[in-house]
Amino acid sequence: MTEPCSIVIPVHNRAGLTRQCVDAILADPPGTAFEIVVVDDVSTDSTATLLAGYGDSIRVVRREHNGGFASVRSRPRDLGAPGAVNYALDVRGDGKRYKLNLRTDDTFDGVNYQAVFEPSAGAWTLVQLALSGFRPTFRGRSVPDAPPLDPARVRQMGLMIADRQAGRFALAVRSIRVE
Repeated sequence: MTEPCSIVIPVHNRAGLTRQCVDAILADPPGTAFEIVVVDDVSTDSTATLLAGYGDSIRVVRREHNGGFASVRSRPRDLGAPGAVNYALDVRGDGKRYKLNLRTDDTFDGVNYQAVFEPSAGAWTLVQLALSGFRPTFRGRSVPDAPPLDPARVRQMGLMIADRQAGRFALAVRSIRVE
């Protein structure tokens, strides 16, 4: 069985915009299995009531104590690509820096292989991240004695905003390919 594509919508006190986003996805769903995951980060407006109205058509993750930095990660599964040389991301950014994180195990915490990218604001851009540019880190610190990233062993993939940048952010992802 193929894992569904997860469409993750982080929200904080933007019920109207959240409704527009979820309604647009439900009105014109992607051509693949998908799930909508809304991450509500301590909203104090009508967001909780709005989300409850969608019932089982969305999944809600409520962050009661403010989630801090923003990141998403896939469930562990075989994402290995023997012989890969880069990851190609088709993204529309906001001019901020982001990281693509790759993990070679199924654990929650451990070494991440990270590559930083900064897509242009407002335009779809193809970002090429060479495998040789991924650096091993643990909780934001370099791990110089970690083995090089083996693309055949990749089990998890994630995205996060880089360098503790404050404020709003927006990163749309059309695709991530291994080449």
